[in-house]
Amino acid sequence: MQQSVQKTFLITGVSSGFGRAFAQAALDAGHKVIGTVRKPDACAEFERLAPGRAHAVELDVADFERVEPVIAQALQQYGPVDVLINNAGYGHEGTLEESPLAEMRRQFDVNVFGAVAVTKAVLPSMRIRRKGHIINITSMGGFITLPGISYYCGSKFALEGISEVLAKEVAQFNVHVTAVAPGSFRTDWAGRSMVRSARSVPDYDALFDPVRAAREAKSGKQAGDPAKAAQVLLDLVESEHPPVHLVLGSDALKLVSEKLVAMQEEVAAWQDVSRSTDFGG
Repeated sequence: MQQSVQKTFLITGVSSGFGRAFAQAALDAGHKVIGTVRKPDACAEFERLAPGRAHAVELDVADFERVEPVIAQALQQYGPVDVLINNAGYGHEGTLEESPLAEMRRQFDVNVFGAVAVTKAVLPSMRIRRKGHIINITSMGGFITLPGISYYCGSKFALEGISEVLAKEVAQFNVHVTAVAPGSFRTDWAGRSMVRSARSVPDYDALFDPVRAAREAKSGKQAGDPAKAAQVLLDLVESEHPPVHLVLGSDALKLVSEKLVAMQEEVAAWQDVSRSTDFGG
C-alpha cells in the first residue's frame, strides 16, 4: 500500500533478514530510511537500494558510547525520525548450565541494552515534536519458552516488558510504542546469525538434541514471510491506535494464545495461596 506522506524510518540491522525486508518495503513505499549496519562495506550496498532515500550508518548497537553521537549526527544530517524500528538482534542457543555468563551479557547487550540505547537517542526528538512510533522487534520467545534458548527468551521477555512500560510513559506525547513478536519466519535467525554454546553435559542430550535438530531442519522452511511482515509494519505506522503488543505468524498466534490461557489457569488454581499472604488473610 503506497503511503501518502513520506516518513523517515530509522531501522537497526538492515543488512539482512527482517531489517532488510522492513527497509526495502519502506523504500518501495516512497519513505526515507536510515539503516544501521555493522560493516563499512555494507553502507554503499544499502544506499544503492534507493539513492537519496536510503542512508546507511555504521553502528554496532552494543557499542553504547557511540550510539548517542552517531544517532545525533544522523538526525542532524537526515532530519527527525518518524518511525524507529529496533530490529538488530540475534539468537543464542544452549542450556543455561552449559552457556557461559559472558554469552548472556552479550545477548542482553545487543537485544535489550542496544535497543534501549537507540531508543534513548531518538526519543527526545519525538517527545519534543509530539509525534513518533517506536517498534521493538521481540519474538514469540518473549511470551513462550523452549529448552535451550533461556538467554534469548530472557532478552525478549525483557524487551516486551520495557516496551509496555515505555508505551505508558510516552502516550501523553503522542508517541506510540509497539512490541512486535514474530514467530518462525524465513530469516537467518536459526542459521549463521545464531550463536551456539558448546555442549558439555550429556545429561541434557535427550531433552536438548531433538530441539536443536528440529530447529536446524526447519531453518529456511519456516511459514512466515518477511515481506508480508514488512507490509504489516507499514500499515501499523499508519494506524491511529496501534497495539502495544502484536504477534506475527500463525504459529506465534497459536503458541502465545495457549501460553496465556495456561498461565491464567495456573494463576487461578493457586489463587487461594496468593490471597493467603495478605495481612488478615
